Amino acid sequence: MVIDGLPAEFVLGRGGKPPAREMMESMPYTQSLLAGCRAVGYHAKAAPPTVTMPRLKAMVSGAIGGFLDVALNFNTQAFLDDNILDQLHTIGYKLVMLGDETWIKLFPTLFYRQDGVSSFYVKDTVEVDFNVSRHLESELAAKDWDALILHYLGLDHVGHIGGRQSNLMTPKLKEMDDVIRRIHAAVTSIQDNSHRTLLVVVSDHGMTEVGNHGGSSYEETDSLALFIGHSVESSHCSPYDQKEALQVDLAPTLALLFGIPIPKNNIGVLLPELFNSLADDQKLRTLELNSWQILRLLQKQRPAFCSEDCVDSKDDFGADMLPESTEKKLCRLLSKAFASHRSSLLHRDSNFRSVEAAGLFGAAVDSYSGFLRHASEWLSHRATDKPLYLLASAISLMIISCFSLAGIISCIFKGPPQIKVEHHSELDLDKNWHLDEVFILMGIFLYVASLGSSSFVEEEQYIWHFLTSTLYLIFLIKTVQSILKESNSTLVHRSETKTFHKNNSSYLASYKLIPGQQDGCKLYTVLIVLVAGRILRAWYQGGINWVHFPDISKILNQSDSSIVKSLQTISVLAVVVLYSVSLMLLRTRRILIIGLWLSHLSCGLLVMLHIWKSQVDTSVPINNHSTTSIAQIFYVIASISVTCTFLLSPWIFPTHSKEAEPTSSSGSNPEKAHGLNHSVFLTGVTYTMFWCLLQLLLQQPINAVPVLLILLQIISSVIYFSLEKSLHRQWVQGCRNAILGNDRPLWPWEHQ
Repeated sequence: MVIDGLPAEFVLGRGGKPPAREMMESMPYTQSLLAGCRAVGYHAKAAPPTVTMPRLKAMVSGAIGGFLDVALNFNTQAFLDDNILDQLHTIGYKLVMLGDETWIKLFPTLFYRQDGVSSFYVKDTVEVDFNVSRHLESELAAKDWDALILHYLGLDHVGHIGGRQSNLMTPKLKEMDDVIRRIHAAVTSIQDNSHRTLLVVVSDHGMTEVGNHGGSSYEETDSLALFIGHSVESSHCSPYDQKEALQVDLAPTLALLFGIPIPKNNIGVLLPELFNSLADDQKLRTLELNSWQILRLLQKQRPAFCSEDCVDSKDDFGADMLPESTEKKLCRLLSKAFASHRSSLLHRDSNFRSVEAAGLFGAAVDSYSGFLRHASEWLSHRATDKPLYLLASAISLMIISCFSLAGIISCIFKGPPQIKVEHHSELDLDKNWHLDEVFILMGIFLYVASLGSSSFVEEEQYIWHFLTSTLYLIFLIKTVQSILKESNSTLVHRSETKTFHKNNSSYLASYKLIPGQQDGCKLYTVLIVLVAGRILRAWYQGGINWVHFPDISKILNQSDSSIVKSLQTISVLAVVVLYSVSLMLLRTRRILIIGLWLSHLSCGLLVMLHIWKSQVDTSVPINNHSTTSIAQIFYVIASISVTCTFLLSPWIFPTHSKEAEPTSSSGSNPEKAHGLNHSVFLTGVTYTMFWCLLQLLLQQPINAVPVLLILLQIISSVIYFSLEKSLHRQWVQGCRNAILGNDRPLWPWEHQ
């Protein structure tokens, strides 16, 4: 039973202390099992990245995945490595899976029966779990399966919506506790199977205070491993002791309990408390099997490591492939474990039980455990550590690519133009590097250098805050200087007036901006980007080092819920209004434009309806399907609108028509350029606006304003780059003229 996103401290407490009172009251049955020594719980540390798919792989194979799994998490492929599910299927076990469809994508052919649910719509905290529990009664009564997998997503969704302190967390924990009670009651009611049935309750990862996961903080890596069954019961226990393990330890433990081979790439170590019901020789046998499996992995890394002579010897170790201290420690522990194991078996065969025999058994257990833990740690480092020459080569390639990019841009910039560009007076075509261009190139090198430090990677958002704010401060200085240069305003005005009269057929002719107004518009756009960036910077104290500092989001979380809902409403209305204004710039009454406006308006209304119908701040989750239906309708309308815009806009704004054939010998076609500009503009703005509405639908309520601020930054940046002629470099203008012709029409946001 996988409870997605459940932190171990919700069940087992932290630092040897029991969980908070509300957490214990939320899971009374589970707590009674722990207090009655009928369950054993571990804080199973999950390796980053703490997202679902790589964590499931680690639990079933015992291997540590790479960070590429973060990308594959959104497009899960079949898992081909050796794992315990394949082993169970090989020996004839029938497997049933209910819950997150990630399991079905990882193991598409293994399950005898399955019912997957999607985890994409994170606002759903009810149906994703109801679709699992509705099968529970029939599956517990069925006799045709050997292993049942349940994966509940609701608690993870509660975290994404409102964080750890969400009012929905308590009822969701009670629901999970009731599922555990139902399963345990069904197992114990069947006397013949109760002693050979094990319930394993695990979580794939934890969550931060705001409900996020994916990083390496303690809150995100603190996952649960809880074992409930007859074999783990004991007369004495300390349920809230900080028993720590690794998430990969689950694979060898389950493999040995089920009597199947340990996955060959496993680096985990069995949990000895689960084998207390076995005889001493059986316990040593499980440790021996785990040690041989780990030894094979070590020998794959270092073929000469712990050869047969080394294993059989007591003091001399001939292998010298690993660093000396590591080699000696591992070989000494393994050799001592094998020797103590053999001596313990000899005492058992002679039916002689003594203090010496008990000492040999204890020595063998300690040696096996020491070898397994040290070897597992070394292998886990090998899985993530790379040779120095490989790292140096990668860094060198990154630096070379940066210099190559700078060199190519410089050659293109300083080389003679391949296409004659007319009306040079309207552009700033000097061949000097500008401050903003120099800073961008420096920023590239700065960012590449930051990737060499894990601390900078964890706090990457601050690098982007610095680069963005500094670049736009440079733009602000340039804009202010332009405003102060009154002596040049007359020349610029004459040049742009000439351009305006030449393009007076444009549909935007009525939106004339004189040079002073252009500078003012540029100034406003830069200020919008800077102010929005500062608010975004103060909205979240992200990363790891400063996450506990106060910020705007924490203040709003503690305020009245009506304030957050009002901010959501304002954000939705702002996105709808901005899209409406963008469509008005096209100055056309085409049916596609009207249809897009209506579809966007309907999607905005759906998001508004979802905001007011979702009971995020109540103690009782919604019990109907209204919000899920709203999301489904939104997906349909948005998908159709964006697809139709992409496919039909070239036909609505044709790039070529017989009526628009040029009559002059210049070969330019203004109508063709108009159509291409309009089509690209309409497609881009439609995709952007629908994406913003989608984020407002899926994100936490507290993230509504950041989505709007990012949209304002994008729009302001587009307007600024369109109006700032000094950014229209000659080689860029030459390529544009080659495509559109010298008689380039205005983009919808270029007010002349």
